[in-house]
Amino acid sequence: MSPISARPEKNPFDFSSRVSEPKPGVFFVEGPASNWIIVSDDSGYILIDSGYPKDVSIVLDSIWHVGLKPGDAKAVLITHGHVDHLGSASRFVEAFGTPVLTSPEELSHVQGEVKHQVTLATCVLNAWRPGVFSWLKHAISAGALSPNPVPSAEAWTAGRLEALPGRPKAINVPGHTPGHAVILLQDADAVVTGDALITGHSLSRHTGPQMLDRMYHTDADEALAATHTLDDVDASIILPGHGPALQMSLKDALASLRSS
Repeated sequence: MSPISARPEKNPFDFSSRVSEPKPGVFFVEGPASNWIIVSDDSGYILIDSGYPKDVSIVLDSIWHVGLKPGDAKAVLITHGHVDHLGSASRFVEAFGTPVLTSPEELSHVQGEVKHQVTLATCVLNAWRPGVFSWLKHAISAGALSPNPVPSAEAWTAGRLEALPGRPKAINVPGHTPGHAVILLQDADAVVTGDALITGHSLSRHTGPQMLDRMYHTDADEALAATHTLDDVDASIILPGHGPALQMSLKDALASLRSS
C-alpha cells in the first residue's frame, strides 16, 4: 500500500473554513497560496489543479474531508503547468496511476520539457515591491524550487473530458502560459478560471475579479486580450486559482476585471 493511500493524521489546515461547496458535488479548496477544485457525481470525481509540491498532504486530506478517497480520482486536470498548480499531481500518478490531463498546447510544460515560470531573478529584482518578498518566501518553502513535472501527462480531448464527472469543457485562454486553459463545468454552471482570472493574491490590494500581477504572465497583454475568449461563456460561479470563489456571472466578472 502506498504511504499516501491511508488517511493522513490530523492536519492543522482549517478545512471547515477553507473548503466550500458552491454547487452540490463541486468543492472549492482555498489552499495556502493557490486553490484546487474537487468535482464529484455518481460516476466518481476529478481533481482540478493540485497546489504546490508541499501542499500534497493538504490536497489529500481535502479529498478525504469531502468524503472521497484519493485513489479513486478519475483524473487530475491541470489548467497550466506552473508549480503552484501542478505540485501534487505527480504523487497521484506515482501512488495510484491517476491520469493527468492538460491542454495539448500546455502538455510540454506539464511534462517538464519547457518552462514558463516567473524566474527567481525576476522575483529578486521585484522584492522591494509590497508583498513580493513574503510571497517568494512562501513559494520557496512550499517547494517552488523543486517542481514535480509529470512526464506521463496526456493531452485531453473534448470527448475524454465530456465523459468525466461534471462534464468539463476546456477553453484555451493563452497568455499567462501559452497553453493555459479555463475549464467550464457544464453540469454546475461553474467555471474554473485558473490564473486567467483571479479574485485575490498576496500582491494585490483588493479582492474581486482581476488579473495576476504582470510579472507572472508569459505575455501579460495576450493574457488580458485572451479573456475575450470567455465573453460568450455562461457561468454564475467563478472558481479561481487564487482568491475566494465568487457567486457572480462570468460576464459581470470580466467587465469588472477590464474596468479595474
